[in-house]
Amino acid sequence: MLADFLAYTLAGTRPSADEAQGVCADNAVRWSWLDDGVLLMQPAAPEASQRESVHSVLVSAGVHGDETAPIELLSFLVRDIAQGRAALTCRLLVILGNVDAMRNAHRYRDDDLNRLFSGRHLQVPESHEAPRAAALERAATEFFAAASNEPGARWHIDMHTAIRASAFEQFALLPHTGRPLSRAMFEWLGSARISAVLLHTTKANTYSHFTAEACGAEACTLELGKVRPFGENDLTRFAGADQAVRHLLAGTRGDADALLPRVFTVIDQITKQSDAFELLLAKDIANFTPFAKDTLLARDGDYRYTVRHAEERIVFPNATVKPGLRAGLLVIETTDDTLAQLV
Repeated sequence: MLADFLAYTLAGTRPSADEAQGVCADNAVRWSWLDDGVLLMQPAAPEASQRESVHSVLVSAGVHGDETAPIELLSFLVRDIAQGRAALTCRLLVILGNVDAMRNAHRYRDDDLNRLFSGRHLQVPESHEAPRAAALERAATEFFAAASNEPGARWHIDMHTAIRASAFEQFALLPHTGRPLSRAMFEWLGSARISAVLLHTTKANTYSHFTAEACGAEACTLELGKVRPFGENDLTRFAGADQAVRHLLAGTRGDADALLPRVFTVIDQITKQSDAFELLLAKDIANFTPFAKDTLLARDGDYRYTVRHAEERIVFPNATVKPGLRAGLLVIETTDDTLAQLV
C-alpha cells in the first residue's frame, strides 16, 4: 500500500481491519488507512505526536481527478516517508480527493468537487460527488479536532494543476477568512517557488476554504502546471513545491532567501448566466493575461463584463461551466500593500 499509494487507491483495494494500520520507516512512523484515498501518518513515539506544539498538516491532491502531477507527487511522498527517505515530525493526513474521477481520468463525474464544500453538497444530494465532499469534510474535521491550537500549528496544502497555461506557471490561491494574512504562509510559498498568490475576497466552497474557516488551518490551493495524463508529467518542474512540503513535514526550514510571491486580489468575477453566454477571449488564453480598461470580456443577454481598472487580469476563464457558475476571476496586483500587512 505505502510503496505505491496511488496504484493501491486506483485499484479500489480496501484493507482488512488487521491490515489497515501499522508502522513503517524502521518503526519511526505509525500509519492508518482511514478511507479510500485517505491515509494518516504520524511519528510513532507518543511524546513526539502529542506535544502541544506539533504541527498537523493535511496535504491533498486529486480533488479534480485529471490533475495528475500533484497526485503523483503525493504518492511518492508517502513512499519516501514509509521508507525513511523523508522525515516526518508532525501529524500528516494524506488525501487523494475525487478517486472515482481519477480512475476514469475525468475532472469530475457530475459536479466539480471543489465547489461542494462548506455544506454545498447538501444542495445536490443526487450528485455522484456529494458523498465524497461530505466524507472529505469529516476527514479534515476529525483530523484537526485532535490538532494543537497553537498559532500556525494547522496547515492544509491542496495541490492542483490548471486547465490552461499561465503567465505564472505555479501560483497559489488563499481563501478569504477575515483573519490577517500569515507571513509564515507567504514565506513557505516563496520557498515553494510559487510566483504569484491570488487572494479571494469572498467566501467560497473550495476544500481549502472549508479547512481554513471550519478547522482554523493555514490553507492554500496550489496550481502546479497543466493537466496531463498519469505518467506524462515532468515532476522535476514542481521540485520547489515538493521540497517545500517535505520541509514542512520534517519541521525544517526551506530556502530562507526565496523571494516572496507577487500578490493579486480578486475584484470581480464573470458568471455564466445562461447557455447564451459568450466569453470573448481566445480559447487557449493564459491565466493572468492582462487587459486594459474598457475591454469587453464577456456578454450574456443584457449582461456585459467590461474592464473597469487601468489593468485587470483574468484567471480561470472557462466558458463551458454550468449556468450559475464562475466563468472567470478578475484580479488586480496588490503586492506592496499586501506584503506590508503580513503578520
